[in-house]
Parts: sequence; C-alpha cells; structure tokens
Amino acid sequence: MEHTEQKAYTPDTFLQGVKDCIPTLLGYISIGVAFGVVGIASGISVFEVFLLSVLVYAGSAQFIFCGLYLAGAPLSAVIVTIFIVNLRHLLMSLTIAPYFTKYSMLRNIGFGTLLTDETFGVSVVTAGKEGRLGGKWMDGLNVTAYTTWIVACTVGGIIGQWLPDPEKWGLDYALVAMFVALLVLTLQSIPKEKIMHYLKLIAVMVVSMYGMLYFMPGHLAVLLSTIVVATIGVVTEK
Repeated sequence: MEHTEQKAYTPDTFLQGVKDCIPTLLGYISIGVAFGVVGIASGISVFEVFLLSVLVYAGSAQFIFCGLYLAGAPLSAVIVTIFIVNLRHLLMSLTIAPYFTKYSMLRNIGFGTLLTDETFGVSVVTAGKEGRLGGKWMDGLNVTAYTTWIVACTVGGIIGQWLPDPEKWGLDYALVAMFVALLVLTLQSIPKEKIMHYLKLIAVMVVSMYGMLYFMPGHLAVLLSTIVVATIGVVTEK
C-alpha cells in the first residue's frame, strides 16, 4: 500500500501568527525604545512619540521625522521624504498580495498597512516553504509586531525624559546600525557579479549627497540624491 506524505502547513490561526512573530520582537523593542529616547531629545512629547508610532509605524521614517523636525525642515519636505523612504512598502505589499486574493479589499488594506520589513521577511519565508499564506496567521503576525512597536516607542519616550542626551548612550546610532546590518545581509544575498554594481551606486549616493550639500539644505540634498541614485539603479539594473 502506498502512503502519500502530506505536507505540513503552518496553521492559519491568529495564535500561530503571534508565535511566528516572536523571533523578530527583539528588533522592534530595541529600535522602538531607541526611537522614543531620540524623539524626546528632538523636542517632541511622549504623546507625540506614541502618535508617531501608531500613525506612521515605520522606524526609518520616524527617525527621519525627528531629524528633519529638529533641523526645522518645512512640512512639505518632511512629507515627501517620508513618502519616498516608505515606497518600498508598496513593493512588499504587491509581493504578498497574490496570496490574499480571496479576502476582501478591507482585509487586504489591513494586511498591507501593518506590513513591515520584518513581517514581510517572515511572510516571504513562509510563502516560499508552503506556497500559501493565511489571513488569520497574517493578522496575528502583524498585530503582534504593531502592538510591540507602539509599546516599545512609548516606553522609550518615558525613559527619554530621564535621558536628555541619547548620544551619550549611543542610542542615536541605533537605526544606523540596523540599516548597516541590513545592508551587509543584503549584499551577502546578492550574486557576486552584481555586488560591484551596488557598491558603485552606494559610492554615487555618497558623492551626490555631499556634493548637493554645498548648494542646498541637508534635507533637500538627501531627497534629491536618493531620487537620482534610485533612478540610476533602475536604469542600469541588468
């Protein structure tokens, strides 16, 4: 008698989504607390730190907001810069959207709104192994990450009231360190023949940004150099 081996799928339950999110929580907690401290040092209140974590829910964008706010950048520059930085979320949402076609538009908006780099990574790995994703599982994954981030940022804001100088503790470098780590991991996953191409783009980004700093404010230099180098990357990608 032949026995057909059935593939073991991840259960489509909210609790399973919570469990699968747990390995990523240390990142949310460490970066969230660091943001709360930096936010207070930038001159915003604990309540404003809480609102940013609830409404923006993006570590890089929230740190950028604090930097631009402290520099006195105009509101338009803040909005455009954060929009460009978060454009990657559109691509991430499009990647996992085919797995949720059976759900309503409202559910899909919820999946995409709460998607982060970390939950996207967990989702892609799960989808690659099983060829499917469940709605309840995705809710558990997203809601756990979202709640943890809000609590971590708020706690960081409270702590920040007693730590007026985050640079002394190196907390202002937390996001930079995270992106350096992500850059290294990304370069490790890129085929060797393409690594030199991306390193050249990084060099162009540095030269472009510092060159523009001589002619315009810092926030505009970052914005324009990002657009220029991203365009070059898309055009030269093979």
